[in-house]
Amino acid sequence: RDILLAAGVKSEAQHATFKGLDEVARHGAIFGFGGSIPVEKALHPDTLLAYEMNGRPLTAAHGFPLRVVVPGYIGARSVKWVSDIRLQETPSDNYFQARAYRLFPPDVTPENVRWENGIMLGENAINSVICYPGEGDVLKTGLNRIAGYAIGSTSPIEQVEVSGDDGTTWTSAKLLSSQAYPWAWWLWQAQVELKPGAAQVIARARDTAGNTQPSDAEEIWNFKGYANNAWHRVNVKCIG
Repeated sequence: RDILLAAGVKSEAQHATFKGLDEVARHGAIFGFGGSIPVEKALHPDTLLAYEMNGRPLTAAHGFPLRVVVPGYIGARSVKWVSDIRLQETPSDNYFQARAYRLFPPDVTPENVRWENGIMLGENAINSVICYPGEGDVLKTGLNRIAGYAIGSTSPIEQVEVSGDDGTTWTSAKLLSSQAYPWAWWLWQAQVELKPGAAQVIARARDTAGNTQPSDAEEIWNFKGYANNAWHRVNVKCIG
């Protein structure tokens, strides 16, 4: 925000584009990674040009000497090794913005895709992930601690629910994060009753705007495999 305002933002500016110093090869061409975000997002106080992390200079892997940090957006928009920032009327025409990271309807396949018709990925979708237990873990029958994280987009997480009986009943998890940052990770945990035998633990989240997750990935299937925020399911076995 400070740099853009110092440089001057004209009224026709709609997108901020970023270009990295790295070189990638695609379809016989060599070019730098790049992308763009709406100028309103670029001017948001939480959108950063970062040169340090945890009080130390960025490492090369994290984008030294300078990278963009765009909270609430897919990681591809947080361009590393930034060499160039431009304001323009249209989104970036970089391969990774104009073609690679795009969302298509279920009927589109690699054989009939028209890249210009895809939706550019930007804001993250609400999601929740079970970190414990892990897939295939063996647990004790009865109450078990289930823990994970949830992440929202423009609205903060309001509730995470966990089921141990394939969605028949749900338990509200305790949110362990105390501040309602819209795009922060929210750690959570719940005590869920599990019966003997095979069980599937499920987590779903809801934000303050009422947005929730689809129950199954089939509802949001796309051939690129992007933006899968369906209920997270972990299969376990309970004994004793």
